[in-house]
Amino acid sequence: MNPDPKTLWQAPKWALAVLLACLGTLGPFSIDTYLPAFTGIALAIGASPVEMQQTLSAYLFGFAVMNLFHGALSDSFGRRPVVLGGLAVFTLASIGCALSQHIGALVLFRALQGMSAGAGIVISRAVIRDMFPPADAQRVMSQVTIYFGVAPAVAPMVGGFLFVHAGWHTIFWFLTGVGIVLLVANWKLLPETLHVTHRQPFNVANLLRGYWTLGSNPRFLTLALASGIPFNGMFLYVLSAPVFLGEHLGLEPGQFFWFFLLSIAGIMSGAFLSGRMAGKVKPSRQIRYGFVIMGGVSIANFALNLLFVPEAWWALLPIAIYSFGWAMMVPVVTLLVLDLMPERRGMASSFQACVGSAANGLVAGVIAPLVMHSTVALAATSLAMMSVGVFAWLWVKPRLILPAIERQLTT
Repeated sequence: MNPDPKTLWQAPKWALAVLLACLGTLGPFSIDTYLPAFTGIALAIGASPVEMQQTLSAYLFGFAVMNLFHGALSDSFGRRPVVLGGLAVFTLASIGCALSQHIGALVLFRALQGMSAGAGIVISRAVIRDMFPPADAQRVMSQVTIYFGVAPAVAPMVGGFLFVHAGWHTIFWFLTGVGIVLLVANWKLLPETLHVTHRQPFNVANLLRGYWTLGSNPRFLTLALASGIPFNGMFLYVLSAPVFLGEHLGLEPGQFFWFFLLSIAGIMSGAFLSGRMAGKVKPSRQIRYGFVIMGGVSIANFALNLLFVPEAWWALLPIAIYSFGWAMMVPVVTLLVLDLMPERRGMASSFQACVGSAANGLVAGVIAPLVMHSTVALAATSLAMMSVGVFAWLWVKPRLILPAIERQLTT
């Protein structure tokens, strides 16, 4: 933690949470904005559905690969330069997407977007822990998750409106504008939160030692799985939204916002409750509550889809409740991950994001196309992903020094 955070940020904590949430939402915002135009883009540039799916996979795998480096670079050069550099590349890549005339160019620039957008979410987590002690960090992390929830609800509505009224190119011109606004805002407002005495030497040997320390630590890897894999139980439905909502539930594109609205309401309310629990409820208990909610609703969702033909009035609710459970526990798990290696929080955030993003890319490129045509398969896959998180947490919980951690988080 920075020894003198009050001199770096004198505005209210919620204002810093908003700034960091805007950074963190750039990644999912870049996905959800163009999803309503998926079919239209394919028709416009002569791409097959499989080729269009690769624009999403390229973005997610680019996001995952570069996530390994954003945090490590910020541990050496500071948080601010890496954020500003990532935003600059994202803006240029968005221009490239807007100007693309064939699928190859679009895949390339989407990959560049993914490689740069990850800087925001990785470094925002490290900044929070630089600036705040554990209990306050959980509250701010929860606030970030609340604001984080707004973007995926708004993005598809914005993307759908732009596509219908101005064409698919304007979606990426809009993202270009978002990149410029964030670049200017962070240039003016974001302080350098990594104290000079905490910086790591930038050399290959030091980086490799850090990666080896994290990669060979089973507690770290299992905690990363406990937070990243269950997210895909919800994200699977986002990736399958055109088929799930349009074909299975019979919704018109203009009605898709109900799905995103309910899911994001779940995320925001779960994150709000997590913030209220900070300093009052033991982290292990809070995590258990989140998994119980996700587990119960996942089983119910599978049973309902197995027994009944899905209808929108009930099929969307389990996803929203699942989102609530995930958002209630993930701020705590994220802090546990960061504090396993306090001298390399940037790298720890990178590694955690990489594990989650690699899972996202696998789900987008392989799993979602295989299961999206059956609601039973979607529900079963979501349940399986939640189960991975449960088993990961049950394995790692006895191996953590929870009493000391819980004393920090409840003071």
